[in-house]
Amino acid sequence: MSPFNQHNKEDGSFGKLPQLWEEDDSGNKSKATRWLLFSTQYQQVEQEPQKDLHNLDSLFLDTSPPFRYQMHELADIESQYSELIKPHTSHDAVRHEVRGPKLSTDAVIRLGGERFIQSCSSSVNDISMPTHPYGGSFSGFTDQEVKDIELIENLLLSAEKVTHQQFERSSKLLDWCDLLSSSSGNPIQRLAHYFSKALREKMANESGIISSHGSGKKDVAEMEGRMMTPNPTTLSVYQKLPFLQAGQFPGVQALVDAVAGATKVHIIDLSIKQGVQHTILMQAIASQPNLIIESLKITAVGTMFKEKLEQTGDRLRSFAESISMCLTFNVAMVEDMLDFKEDLFELDPDEALAVYSSHALWGMIGQQDRLECLMNVIKNINPRVMVVSEVAANLNSPNFVNRFIEALFFYGAFFDSLEDCLDREDENRAITESMYFGNAIWSIVAAEGEDRVVRHVNIDVWRKFFARFGMQETELSMSSLYQANLMAEKLPSGSSCTFDMDEKCLIIGWKGTPIHSLSAWKFS
Repeated sequence: MSPFNQHNKEDGSFGKLPQLWEEDDSGNKSKATRWLLFSTQYQQVEQEPQKDLHNLDSLFLDTSPPFRYQMHELADIESQYSELIKPHTSHDAVRHEVRGPKLSTDAVIRLGGERFIQSCSSSVNDISMPTHPYGGSFSGFTDQEVKDIELIENLLLSAEKVTHQQFERSSKLLDWCDLLSSSSGNPIQRLAHYFSKALREKMANESGIISSHGSGKKDVAEMEGRMMTPNPTTLSVYQKLPFLQAGQFPGVQALVDAVAGATKVHIIDLSIKQGVQHTILMQAIASQPNLIIESLKITAVGTMFKEKLEQTGDRLRSFAESISMCLTFNVAMVEDMLDFKEDLFELDPDEALAVYSSHALWGMIGQQDRLECLMNVIKNINPRVMVVSEVAANLNSPNFVNRFIEALFFYGAFFDSLEDCLDREDENRAITESMYFGNAIWSIVAAEGEDRVVRHVNIDVWRKFFARFGMQETELSMSSLYQANLMAEKLPSGSSCTFDMDEKCLIIGWKGTPIHSLSAWKFS
């Protein structure tokens, strides 16, 4: 049963919601609305023994990656690289079929993966390969598509050589990749460009050569600083990539649902950035006559950039005044999250308290004592809800190959979305890919230890972690899911924005590739 049908009692102020699809006379779902289909079969979560939850390190490293393979055991290639050649389910095939002659970035990566596996298996006992959904022949593809497929194949071959420290052979393969890739080409060429650079950095690091890249921690700090300041690049990308807005609006709706009936509301935001979510929140509150909020308090938590946080507060106060809303804005600064305490907040027992965490937790995966300290404080203040949005990918595996291929699919979807939503000559696209994606790819592929600061895990891992604090996942209301659809529909490329349900968690993706997860939690 569709989650929409399960939540009719929660329609809220939106009234009767439209069907997810329309059926023609033959009972088939119309193509125009297929993309709205939610599936509860996105991913089945295995129940891990409780004892596994006592070791945080193993919890965050064991991300149960879908790519079950080891580079040094090519004798079992069929199972090792099954994700690279795994066909979409019929559900995905309907929604993400190749339209016309253009192959999606995901399809190119899978085809390149098939070629890569065939290249490896040809030297290992002539292992038979499973049937690929696109077939074994590349006839019918354009010359450029064949080059792109070969580019991915050689990129994977180069990564395989790096795992064996065959750096000379890897460098020759990367020389070939560099001839066919560039930072200004098509999505596959641009993707390969940054992965090739990262592989060269990894080889340099493992050869004892001092990296010219610098500190991964510094990269993340600079990125956070840019994200907190209004600028043309972040604004353009936010406005044009449908899955960014589609993820923010339902998160805000989850806050509204949690504080319904309260006259005093306090939102603690763990990563406020430019505060766009709170302008949406204030508009949502003001537009619903059944919500009479006498006072709204927002507390922004930060470890640096206090001045930028205060500037965000100034903008939000100005916006609140423009709609005649009483807003109090506070900044809770702490140099080290180990010093995070309850007394940082001006708590009022009469307030409806909620916590909003948009991509705030992943940065502490490598500092688990700090993450645990944060969660203990949140548990003690016992908010009505904690809304959590994180990356829906496993990019923290200790196995290099797992990380490499996961990242290839994940950032491939981002490059594909920028191709569809921004002009190729748009400088905001180039800045986004070089400053944000390029540095993240470097961290995932080339860095290790403390320098590998970009660490993401999927909702399965967060569930296990949150269970340590007695957190229970709650249903997202019908209104929240409706907001996600509504925002995607409004944008030109919104039909490529896909939604699935993983238990009670909303997975927002691009052409079927998971990008973000959105979930709501309460403390038992």
